[in-house]
Amino acid sequence: MGHSDSRKVAIIGCGFVGSASAFALMQSGLFSEMVLIDSNQDRAEGEALDIAHGIPFAHPMNIYAGTYDDIVDAAVIVVTAGAGQKPGETRLDLVKKNVAIFGTIMPEIKKRHCTGILLIVANPVDILTYVAVKTSGMPEERVIGSGTLLDSARLRYLLGEHLDVDPRSVHAWIIGEHGDSEFPVWSSADVSGIPIDRICEMRGHFNHEAKMKEIAEDVKNSAYTIIQKKKATYYGIAMSVVRLCTAIVRDEKSILPVSTMQHGAFGIEGLCLSLPRIVCAQGVEAQVPIQLNEEEQQELHRSADTLKKVIADAVPDDWE
Repeated sequence: MGHSDSRKVAIIGCGFVGSASAFALMQSGLFSEMVLIDSNQDRAEGEALDIAHGIPFAHPMNIYAGTYDDIVDAAVIVVTAGAGQKPGETRLDLVKKNVAIFGTIMPEIKKRHCTGILLIVANPVDILTYVAVKTSGMPEERVIGSGTLLDSARLRYLLGEHLDVDPRSVHAWIIGEHGDSEFPVWSSADVSGIPIDRICEMRGHFNHEAKMKEIAEDVKNSAYTIIQKKKATYYGIAMSVVRLCTAIVRDEKSILPVSTMQHGAFGIEGLCLSLPRIVCAQGVEAQVPIQLNEEEQQELHRSADTLKKVIADAVPDDWE
């Protein structure tokens, strides 16, 4: 077993999300080598060429289309391969198609004893992260789903707009399934330590309950809205991929809401969903002991039950 090269990233799947992620990673300067892999080799080669032409404006980097043999020493293997969500489809509607696609990808990863971190971005991300844990042969702390990281960014963005403050000063999480059962943790949301309702009042907003519901709905529906208007969503998630790769290769120990295998947090066992975790070079370290009120705990269990049903329906039991 060699060591992974912290300057190398692999992207499996060169659709909208994969190529937008590759483009954002090229600009970030985080890696000096990037391999693109797609079932359509021409597509991977075309994206690699197109993105590489921006290198004179960014940072020197080797970008090329490759094969699974090229992933072995990558610090991060980003998996975006899968059918995309169509207008009117939920993320869970994609299950059977994308579980089948993972059925061809994961054995390739398993064969190669990769030493990096496996970052799952394809949807439904919680189900596919579970499949990856079960079938990639990688230790579960090194398998991370992008989870509700983007949803949490959407929440911070909307709260920033509402309060007219920098979204980076807004601390608020969406947790649970990356999908229709996700929900915000209002009980611990704040703006630089100031409880959210106090800063709302300072900004002249008093209708908290209604506004919080509306913002949570807007977050939940953002993907549907974008897909309806432009057929796909890829820039926000590409930025989320850069954020996660940064936390991993720089060993930042950032606390991010990502999807990982659960072992007993709030009584949830044996499935993947998002709760804040410490993300570092080894993958995920500790679960962060967040406080949830009674109602939030119920929401989390509802979310877990939704995912449990899908796993029972769509994921073969013999995948150990």
